[in-house]
Order: sequence, then C-alpha cells, then structure tokens
Amino acid sequence: MGRLVNISALVGKEFSSLLRDFALLAFAIYAFSFAIYSQANGLSHEVHRAAMGIVDEDRSQLSGRLMSAFTEPRFQPPELIRQDEIDPAMNAGRFTFVLNIPPNFEADARAGRAPTVQVLVDATAMMQAGIGASYIQAMVLDETQRFLGRNDALPAPSPVAVQVRFAFNQDLSSPRFTGVMALIDNITMLSILLAGAALVREREHGTIEHLLVLPVRPIDIMLAKILANGAVILCLTALSLKLVIETALSVPLVGSITLFLAGVALYLFFTTALGLFLGTVAKSMPQLGLIFILVFLPMNLLSGGQTPRESMPEVLQYVMLLSPSTHFVAIAQGILYRGAGLEVVWVNFLSTALIGGVFFLLSLKRFRSHLSTFG
Repeated sequence: MGRLVNISALVGKEFSSLLRDFALLAFAIYAFSFAIYSQANGLSHEVHRAAMGIVDEDRSQLSGRLMSAFTEPRFQPPELIRQDEIDPAMNAGRFTFVLNIPPNFEADARAGRAPTVQVLVDATAMMQAGIGASYIQAMVLDETQRFLGRNDALPAPSPVAVQVRFAFNQDLSSPRFTGVMALIDNITMLSILLAGAALVREREHGTIEHLLVLPVRPIDIMLAKILANGAVILCLTALSLKLVIETALSVPLVGSITLFLAGVALYLFFTTALGLFLGTVAKSMPQLGLIFILVFLPMNLLSGGQTPRESMPEVLQYVMLLSPSTHFVAIAQGILYRGAGLEVVWVNFLSTALIGGVFFLLSLKRFRSHLSTFG
C-alpha cells in the first residue's frame, strides 16, 4: 500500500512538472490538433483542381467535346493556348498538364486511322502527375468512343466485365488515411519525447538527486514517469480522435474506440520506456533530439504506415516484426479502418505486450545503472 502511495505521489510530481513546461505542453497540444488537421488536408494523393492547358489544332466538334470533358473538382477549367506557348507555360509552372490535339484529329478518328494526341505532364507535381495522366488518357478514350458511337452510345461491351469495388475507403479520400497515420506518428513521437525529456529535465535541474534520498525504488520512479506521460498522450489521443479526426476531418471511425485506446495504452508502455532509455543515454535536450531522430525515423518509415510492408524486402519485413510500431500500425488500421475486433488483432496486441515488456526490463536495467551514477 505504501508503495502505491509513493508511486501516486511521483505521478503527481510528473504532472506538475509537465504543466510547468509550457513549451513542451504547447507542442504536444499542437501535435494532436493543428498538425494532424494541416497534414491531412495539405498532403493529398488525389488530383484536385489541376491546372490544364489545351492546344486545339483541330477545331472540330470532337476536340470541343474533349475540352469540355475536363471539369472540376479534378481539373480547373482548361485554358486554350497556342503551340508556341507550351514550353514557356510549362517552364513557368502555369500548367500541370497540357493536351495537344493534332490537326485532322476528328477526321482521322472517323476514318479509323487511330490518331495520336500528346499529353505533356509536369512531373515535379509528383502526387498528381501519374494519376492525372491516367485520368486524361481514360477521359480522351472514353469521350472519343462516345462521339464515334453517335448519340452518346456506349462502346461495344468487353468480353470480360471487370467490376472494381473499393473497401474501407469507398471515395478514396486522402484525409481518411493521412489523418489517422499522422495521429499514429504523433503518438510515437510525443510519447518518446515527453518521457525522455522528463528524465533529462530532472538531471538538468538537479532534482534527480532528491528522488534518490526518498524511500522509493528505481522501478517506482520509472513507472511514475511512464504512467504520467502515458496518461497525457492517451488523453490527447482520445480528444484528437473525437475533435480532429471524426469532427474536423469528418473521418468515419468504424471500429471500437475503446479497443483502439487499449492498444494505444499498450503501445505507450513501450514508447515511454524507450523515451526513458534514450533519456539515460542523452546528456542534454539537444542530444536527446538528435538521438530521437535516429531512432524514430526508421521505426516510423518501416512500420507499414507510410508504405505497405509487403513492398519492402522480405528480410526487412521480418526484422520489423520485432518493433512494436509495426504491430501498432496494424492495430490502428485494423480497428479504425476495417472495424476489426479483438479476435482479429489479438496477435498484434500480444506481440506489442511481449516486446514492450522485454524492452521495459532492458530500460529498467539501464535506468538503475544510470541512477547508480548519482548515488
């Protein structure tokens, strides 16, 4: 009972210490609110209001229909330009796409001579270039077939009917993916930084020596820091899910929020322990930031949140199974995107708990060794 009282007192001390660190607290609030919203809306994988120019050397009914086919929201109203304006316009970045319709295009199409149209793409707009070029190709072919079929008749049916159905993100909305992935990244980032900064701050202020004269054990100090910082991140995560992801971004959360938060709590057990481990290695806040970058970047990029794990080398896929971040991404995507229950993600829960437990013991050993240098 006395030990629980000691841990509770230490947790209260951690809360008060964090509340006094206005810069770190403000950064945490920003990371779970405006940062997620701006990242979800600012980074789009879709073609949206792309600037387009058209060189119409045919001036026919078909070329006019092609020009009117490109409408919002994917394309801005096309601008009619001359042939000699193409290079200056592309070099100046006025257009992402330029469609060049050659002379006699309609006549050649009617005669079955398979005329060629040229599509110029500014590939520096990497997100839109490949997808937009595919859209333009499909729209030109479809509109030409409709025109040649007269009265907007559809082309002859294909011998194979391909029906594509998109699951879990039917409208292919980028914010539904980007917003949740930004939340996952910030959970990892802030939990490591808050825990590591708490230890470095104690050392810089000289208060860690005060803890050593109290009737507490190293594991009590470590658990207090994990519980306090983990509770802050867990509360910010719950608020961000409701206010930012679900309300501001209008992302439907189809799974159990309670189950997801349980997964977050389990994952925070690992990340806060990792933060304390890094805090024992770093000698100052700037050094903690540098070490954090070296650890966070590969753990984040290779977890499966940015690119599918299946696209990575097979050896790397197996190596990353040793990282709880990989299992946490699977938990988040399974629950929030697909509505998965515990019967689906229990393996990831168990893996996160086991790996987190092992790393907690390693961090505790390092933490004890670190405290002994002050004794």
